[in-house]
Amino acid sequence: MSLKSLLSAAGLLLVAGVLLWQACTQGGAPDPARPGLGSAAVLFNIAVLVFREGLECVLVLAALTSGMTGPRAADKQPVFWGVGAGLLATLLTWIVAARIVTSLGDSVPALDLQAATGLVAIAVLMVIMNWFFHKIYWGGWIALHHKERRRLAAEESGARLLLGLGLLGFTSLYREGFEIVLFLQGYYLQLGGRVVAAGAAIGLLLTGIVAVLTFLAHRRLPYRRMLVVTGLLLGLVFLVMVGEQAQEMQLAGWIPTTKIPWLEGWLPDWAGLWFSLFPTAESLAAQAVAAGVVIGSYFLSRWMARREAAQGASPFRNGERRGA
Repeated sequence: MSLKSLLSAAGLLLVAGVLLWQACTQGGAPDPARPGLGSAAVLFNIAVLVFREGLECVLVLAALTSGMTGPRAADKQPVFWGVGAGLLATLLTWIVAARIVTSLGDSVPALDLQAATGLVAIAVLMVIMNWFFHKIYWGGWIALHHKERRRLAAEESGARLLLGLGLLGFTSLYREGFEIVLFLQGYYLQLGGRVVAAGAAIGLLLTGIVAVLTFLAHRRLPYRRMLVVTGLLLGLVFLVMVGEQAQEMQLAGWIPTTKIPWLEGWLPDWAGLWFSLFPTAESLAAQAVAAGVVIGSYFLSRWMARREAAQGASPFRNGERRGA
C-alpha cells in the first residue's frame, strides 16, 4: 500500500474515531429550544473551512510563481511579502469585525444577533460552494492574476514591479481571509474566541504543511484530489451550518417551529450535536433546499459546459456554414 493510501486511511479512521467518541460520550440537543452544535463540531467546521480556503490560496500562489525561475526567481520575494501583508490585514479585519459584533451585542438581543451573523456565514458558504462561483474564480480571478503577472514580467525593475508583485500576493491571501473573517463571526458570538482560534489554528497548520511542501520542498501534491475531499467536507459543513442557522432563527422567533413527532424518538441525540439534524420541518426543509442548490448548480454548470463545448464543435457557427 502506498504512503498516500496509508495517510488517507489514517485520516478517515481519525475522523470516524472522533465521531464515535463524541457520539458515545456526549449528549446532543435535538430539541430546537436548545443550542445545537458542540464545541468539538464547531472546531471541526472551522478547521475545514480555513484549510479549504488556505489550500485555494496556495494553489493560486503556486500558479503565479511557477514561472518565476532563473533570473526571475527573485520576483517571488515581493509576492510573499504581499502574502504576509495580506495575513496581517486579515488579522486587523478580524479585530475590527469582532469589535463591531461585540458592540452590537450591547444593543441588539443576543438571539437576533446570532441569527443575523449566521445568515452572513451561510451567504459566504453559499458563494464558496456554488459551482458557478468557482468557474468564475478559477477562470476569471486566476486568469486576471496571470495577465497581471505577465504584464509585470515585462518590467525590468523598480518600485512599480515590486509593488505590483506585492499586490498580487496580497490579494491572493486577503480575498480568502476576508471570507473566513465573515464566516467566523457567528461562531465567535456563540462560543467565544478560544474555540474559533483553536479551529483556525488547526486549519492554518494544515495549510502551512501544504505550503511548505509546495514552496520549500517543491513537491507536486495531489491538489485536485485534495480540493475534492475538502469540497465534500465543506459541503457537510454547509449543511450543518444551515441546520444550525434554522435553529437559531427558530430560537429568535424569526421562523416557526414545527416538530415532527415520529422523528423525535428516532433521531439520535448526536445527530443534533454534530450534524444539526433536528426533528423540525423548517430545519430539515432548509437543509434539503441548500443541498439542492449546491448539487443543482453543479449539474447545471456541467450541462452548460457541455453545451458550450458542443456549440464550439458545431459545423454551423454564428449562422454560417463552415467554409462558406
